[in-house]
Amino acid sequence: MNPENGESLGNVHSSVNTESKTGWRKFLAFVGPAYLISVGYMDPGNWATDLAAGSQFGYRLIWVLLLSNLIALLLQNLSSRLGIVRGLDLAQASKKEYPRFVNFCLFILAQTAIIACDLAEVIGMAIGLQLLFKLPLLWGVLISLSDTLLLLFLMNKGMRKLEGFIVSLIFIIGLSFVTEMFIVKPDVGAIVKGFIPHSLNPSALYIAIGIIGATVMPHNLYLHSSLVQTRKISRTDEGIRDALKFNMWDTTIALNLAFFVNAAILILAASAFFNRGFMHVAEIKDAYQLLQNLFGKLAPALFAIALIAAGQSSTITGTLAGQIIMEGHINLRITPWLRRLLTRLLAIVPAIFTILHSGEEGLSNLLILSQVILSLQLGFAVIPLVLFTSDKKRMGSFAISLPTRLLAWFFALLIVGLNARLVIEQINQWSAAGASPLVIHWVVTPAAVALGLLLIYVLLRPLLTKHKEDAVFIPHGIARSIDNLSPIAYKHIGITIDFSKNDQDTLRHALMQGGHSALYTLIHVVETAGARYHGTQTMDQETQSDADNLDKYIRIIKDMNYNAEAKIGYGNTSDAISAIVKGEQIEFLVMGSHGHKGLKDLIFGTTVNSVRHKVNVPVLIVKPQKS
Repeated sequence: MNPENGESLGNVHSSVNTESKTGWRKFLAFVGPAYLISVGYMDPGNWATDLAAGSQFGYRLIWVLLLSNLIALLLQNLSSRLGIVRGLDLAQASKKEYPRFVNFCLFILAQTAIIACDLAEVIGMAIGLQLLFKLPLLWGVLISLSDTLLLLFLMNKGMRKLEGFIVSLIFIIGLSFVTEMFIVKPDVGAIVKGFIPHSLNPSALYIAIGIIGATVMPHNLYLHSSLVQTRKISRTDEGIRDALKFNMWDTTIALNLAFFVNAAILILAASAFFNRGFMHVAEIKDAYQLLQNLFGKLAPALFAIALIAAGQSSTITGTLAGQIIMEGHINLRITPWLRRLLTRLLAIVPAIFTILHSGEEGLSNLLILSQVILSLQLGFAVIPLVLFTSDKKRMGSFAISLPTRLLAWFFALLIVGLNARLVIEQINQWSAAGASPLVIHWVVTPAAVALGLLLIYVLLRPLLTKHKEDAVFIPHGIARSIDNLSPIAYKHIGITIDFSKNDQDTLRHALMQGGHSALYTLIHVVETAGARYHGTQTMDQETQSDADNLDKYIRIIKDMNYNAEAKIGYGNTSDAISAIVKGEQIEFLVMGSHGHKGLKDLIFGTTVNSVRHKVNVPVLIVKPQKS
């Protein structure tokens, strides 16, 4: 693999095999990535816009939703094309194209957008919990922290399990709105007329801009280019064409489901509110209360359930996008639980502060701010995507055609222009509302100008600079010359011991590496509370028992004419093992995998993964054999 980037979502890269399947089985093997993407198009941040469109203009803006869906279809297909053809996600491709400082800026912008998106999901989920269970919003915000464990549990179960969970949430959302349609009984004839484009007055134009501007979530473009790489495909021209074809169908079906959900929200607002004279319903809580007053308890309950499901599904995909952006732009990898916790805390802190400072009403303004932040970042994802997929040198025969390229540039410039207009109007609204002129003129405006200049640079650099001569489009890099493959004789080998049934396999593999000429150091770590505080001074029962067991192992190994010694570490397992490896100058380390799965991995952690990052010697991991 290219050492500069590595695999995108390495723990699930090429984890779903598609090569041995044919017909419907092959198609089903490709189904999944687009459903994870589709939830970004039905997240709580879009609900307010759809509610406002339906309550103010009835069914007349459905055609705008359809147009926005077509734009999303094109851009998401470009994203999947980049990932399939070049084997790079959008962040990795940007890292290869732009200087380090620009990549750092792109990372900050993308990470800020993910936090803003996460903020919308936190608020949406908290509102849903309040509406359904009468929980205070502050409690709902804090409860949203729990999805950290849920995401890690699903990731440990594999990509297909995660996709299945997301699809089940989409099913809940869809079923809720199908039931809502039977309750509110919309005018089918008026809905059909709503698909016919027509001129818009200034108020309708503003809502339409909001719908189109919020169409493409920037992190979805990063995410899709990575998720398609979870499918193992043949790297021939025919295999790539098949993958492109099946992913196009996957994207089309999934995004049309997202269109159905957004259209259902608009139709619900039009049928329940516009037709009854309630023409200024833009907030989720107002819609819930009106539904309760008009249709009883079932309709608002389904509305709240769909809101919670939308928030939960969207926040999971935002976490995956965060991993892709961090690893792709700046090549930084941290443990998944820590990354998830940091992202969620950065979203929860402003939500808690807003509730405490401005009350529950302030959350609506915070939701609007999150959408403005997303609008600011969108161009920095869309423009590189169109540039990269248009590049014939790196995409070869899979570069997009001229008509597609012109259409993509038109949509890209349309979205960037509409989002820029939204940002400008929002700044003007802040000024009219009495925001500090000092902040507006010396902080907000200069920041907007700097972002504009950065966007121009992102656009022009690939067009004005020549490609590097190395074959950067090959994700695995170029084979180096290999001239020395003589065996390495290790003189000092470390073996981690945990007194489980796996020790025998670990010892057997270690002895195979060094034979009778090597020194073997058996390492065991005492993890009791006393060991963590008192270290080598600890003499509790567990420590003494472990020392006796370790001596028993040493005697057995010496009886087999091997040279062995024992070392006991104390406290944190990975720190203690790495300290012994360095202190004893061990040349090669053999570790037994503990074999935890699912929830146990979340609780006990992965010592092997932590140790291999802390030592500078080769590590052999022995996985326990299934009996």
